[in-house]
Amino acid sequence: MTWLLVFILIGGISFTQDLSYSQRNHNYYTERQIKESQPEGNWKVLPFPVMVSFGNGNVRYAKATVPLHTVQKNWTVTAWKGEKVHTQLLVWTNKPLKEVSFTVHLLKDAKGKVIPAENIKAGFVRYVITDEFAGGCGYRKPVDFDSSLVADAVDIIGAIPVEANTVQPLWLSIHVPQTAEPGNYSGSITVKADKSYTLSYTVQVINRTLPSPDQWTYDLDLWQHPAAIARVHGVALWSDEHFELMRPYYTMLAGAGQKNITASIMDEPWGHQTYDDFPSLIRWVKKKDGSWFYDYSLFDKYISFVMDCGIKKRINCYTMVPWALSFRYFDEALGTDTTLKAAIGSEEYNTHWTSMLTDFTQHLKDNGWFGITTIAMDERPMKDMQVVIALLKKVDPEWKIALAGNYHPEIEKDIFDYCLASSLQFDQHVLSERIAAGKPSTYYTCCTENYPNGFTFSPPAEHVWLGWYAAAKGFTGYLRWAYNSWVADPLRDSRFRSWPAGDTYQVYPGPRTSIRFEKMIEGIQDYEKIKYLQKEWSDKNDEESLKKLNEALRVFDIEKLKTVPAEEMITRAKKILNQ
Repeated sequence: MTWLLVFILIGGISFTQDLSYSQRNHNYYTERQIKESQPEGNWKVLPFPVMVSFGNGNVRYAKATVPLHTVQKNWTVTAWKGEKVHTQLLVWTNKPLKEVSFTVHLLKDAKGKVIPAENIKAGFVRYVITDEFAGGCGYRKPVDFDSSLVADAVDIIGAIPVEANTVQPLWLSIHVPQTAEPGNYSGSITVKADKSYTLSYTVQVINRTLPSPDQWTYDLDLWQHPAAIARVHGVALWSDEHFELMRPYYTMLAGAGQKNITASIMDEPWGHQTYDDFPSLIRWVKKKDGSWFYDYSLFDKYISFVMDCGIKKRINCYTMVPWALSFRYFDEALGTDTTLKAAIGSEEYNTHWTSMLTDFTQHLKDNGWFGITTIAMDERPMKDMQVVIALLKKVDPEWKIALAGNYHPEIEKDIFDYCLASSLQFDQHVLSERIAAGKPSTYYTCCTENYPNGFTFSPPAEHVWLGWYAAAKGFTGYLRWAYNSWVADPLRDSRFRSWPAGDTYQVYPGPRTSIRFEKMIEGIQDYEKIKYLQKEWSDKNDEESLKKLNEALRVFDIEKLKTVPAEEMITRAKKILNQ
């Protein structure tokens, strides 16, 4: 893939832009501009031409609006051992800055114990075009919706030019080692703009330890889209370079505690609803004699690869019930790909899938994967779901099934990995039985909900709120489409033809994390803390502490978000976790 360098002039500053995501040493890109990003507020009367301060990690600061009226030079946070904490810094200026950079410094306590600098990460927060909820699901044209620039992507570059009369946020994360001793650790970050600015941070480490992400109990399932990675990096699908490029994305997802591998066992399980294709990991071949051959070589390579990246608890295979009831395969007699169109439960459908499932079952058993594999499906008519369940159980009674959709008591016991829409809940006795049996019992959000959600315009605290809601309602985790199903130009414009902006992805090409993704991890960490404290206080018969925690959890109800911001709920409740 060819790439192009373009010289751009902003405020008299010349710099280069790489237009290709595939050039790993040329990561700078320019943001799109829209009318609404024109300067707001009195930039001319800033106390100083350049201002630097800590901000609030739960705020998406507008690019062209003066963000603060007072400067905060110190940040203090309480953390468990093993926890990652974060905040934002802000640089705002009424003159162009040729380059803004930063240097993080280690933290040290009074005894000389340190949290090393490599545990401290910082990145410039970049602005992307977003839109509005406006009804949620359904095809949309950008001109029909309000659009704006919003802060979300956390960049991987070490320096950036800043235009006059704009804000440049900087995301700061500190990962406390599990081996850290309790105490107050102090350090600083130096921001270099027109001159050097030093801001101080203190982490108060308490004597509680958060497990590593691979030990978290929270069932996180963000669906992966491997073809999108190949497209944005300009490499051939399934090439060695493609696998090399996928690794940091999946490692980052594993670091959030991801449990499930998203595996397509047929072409286009969701009927081309995404920007990129979703090809099958298994090649279906109908031989000239009418028998079937299934090539699992890519499936095996991909599953093994994702497991090596740290995602290995479950394999969810999509699907026997695609949105379009058509099934692609290669016909040797015709010498070309062809498609079977068959209704669920028809003789053609049953024959087609019985052959494949019988062979697939044995292959999974040979690889030692059968026990962690499900056939996954979205909500479908009850009759269709019952047909699929019966067919699977006929092939092998031990087959597991995953479903994301409505609550159906008729088939609940047949569903191993059951994910409900956020407006629904399991009956309490059913949920207790499922958890005792080790069955993932989660909830999801999608284009249907205005809140809580993870669009690029959603308040960041709502992503933290998701973890608290799971704990409050007894869910074991959360599911979302998708981790990285990118739109045409994901770094600059998060809008899509079908759903609210940002609905299809939580991280950016690079890989670049996001405010949304980091806030989601914060909520998962809080979930793990809640479970830890509930057990500890229950074992110690500490009824007073348990009562306070349970009272705090009762606040987390979706209806309350109509009048109480997520940040307000979370700020109050978090105090209990760090006592």
